[in-house]
Amino acid sequence: MKIKHNIITFIGLLIISLFVVSCINDLDTEPIDKDVLTPNNVFSSDSAYLQLLAKCYAGLTVTGQQGPSGDRDILVGDEGESHFLRQVWMAQELTTDEAVVGWNDKTIKDFHYHTWTAADLFIAGLYNRLVFEVTICSEFVRRAEGLEEFQVETAEARFLRALSYWYLMDFFANPPFVTEDDDPGAFFPEQTNRAALFNYIESELLEIEDIMSEPGMADYGRADRAAAWMLLAKLYLNAESYGIGQQKYTECITYCNKIIDAGYTLSDEYADLFLADNDMQDNEIIFAVRHDGAQTKSWGGTNYLIHAAIGGTMPDLLDNFGVAAGWGGLRTTQALINKFSLNNDSRARTFEDASNNNEPWKSMVYIGDHTLEINDIGKFEDGYALVKFKNLTSTGAQASSDEWTDTDWPMFRLADVYLMYAEAVLRGGTGGNLGTAVNYVNDIRERAYGDNSANITSGELTLDFILDERARELYWEAHRRTDLIRFDKFTGGSYLWPWKGKVKEGTATDDKYQLFPIPSSDLNANPNLEQNPDY
Repeated sequence: MKIKHNIITFIGLLIISLFVVSCINDLDTEPIDKDVLTPNNVFSSDSAYLQLLAKCYAGLTVTGQQGPSGDRDILVGDEGESHFLRQVWMAQELTTDEAVVGWNDKTIKDFHYHTWTAADLFIAGLYNRLVFEVTICSEFVRRAEGLEEFQVETAEARFLRALSYWYLMDFFANPPFVTEDDDPGAFFPEQTNRAALFNYIESELLEIEDIMSEPGMADYGRADRAAAWMLLAKLYLNAESYGIGQQKYTECITYCNKIIDAGYTLSDEYADLFLADNDMQDNEIIFAVRHDGAQTKSWGGTNYLIHAAIGGTMPDLLDNFGVAAGWGGLRTTQALINKFSLNNDSRARTFEDASNNNEPWKSMVYIGDHTLEINDIGKFEDGYALVKFKNLTSTGAQASSDEWTDTDWPMFRLADVYLMYAEAVLRGGTGGNLGTAVNYVNDIRERAYGDNSANITSGELTLDFILDERARELYWEAHRRTDLIRFDKFTGGSYLWPWKGKVKEGTATDDKYQLFPIPSSDLNANPNLEQNPDY
């Protein structure tokens, strides 16, 4: 569906030149050497603008000016842990029933236990990465504003900024707020609130949707109108749980319909969406974060998901997963596995011995020495290993590297749109109907089961069913925490999973954990900030 071009090569623009304004402004002269970059000449060519836009996109994929590490963007904790998608994924998945990690890295287990504090370095890394992305995107908008030749690119930067602000609103509710109107320099940003930030994100997306490229016309990996529609649909679906005082389910359906009417279709095979050539699945993938084993090396993204989910006694890692080594960390709980009650659901992608399958790169079910029950969260064999993402192509061929992954991150895809449409209809939104919602859900299930044997009726389409179906279809795609909060099952005791609340059987947790705290480091540095309740 989308033009098959790589996004602009991620060039390491000398961003430092943007932050030495105060030094340069103290001088009345320009450097004699015209090759020296200053704020006055760094944007003297079109390529400089495109390089900064590339940095806006690169902020989702790499962690600094060189890969896989070195000259990093964020000075908090380990560089690999500061990766945009790695941080978002940990916050969305490790805090839920879908994932545990057995490592003893700092406070990482506190995510699953719901025992984190404002001093947590992982939370600080998440916060700082999102704020950094907002800053870079705002700088592009500030520099390119009013330039007719960069209208589309400016809209893309505004989308990426809105995306980061959406995550900040979802995770922290009340972050500091800056835009292109705030010139670089030393000042304390004012704190916003969730309702105001919701309105800002909505207004930004509504303003840019008609400026962005039409669906199917942007280079693959660049955001287009459908990406903006998707973010609007997600914003509206969660409006009530964000506490803005309004339901926006009708608006959610409106934007789901826009995406569906743009011509996206489900890919033929579920497994193909998460393999090294998944850029060929752009009929379903609406917005992807590009990964390339040769060009975009990092310790996050799909490189993290693939390596961290394998190891131990799993055999033939290169042939089965496309990488030479595993990190032996990520698994899932029986709460997720038990949602796959029918054993022919192709989405239940736990590990299988490749010798039992003619297509090992699409293998699904294996128990081996992994146990369903987690007695020790620190033991890799306690809990089933999931292998949803692999660094092999849809034909089983090796990717470009056996260390760094080619598998793109499908941030937004059509199956999610179908499920959002169905949920918004059930929650009372207008502009859709129950019969169409059932058909969309059954389209997803027919792909999963290979036939209509698992199709549901309108009487079976309930909100509880939707929540479980979202787990079956979208697990490990960084949606679960937000979903559970929307369904009022994240904290409290209405839904338990193993080791929630640091108890093997699971126990109720405090509602304050529906938000992350503003990191202590920023709270202490900025007198304009107030902490989220009860931290």
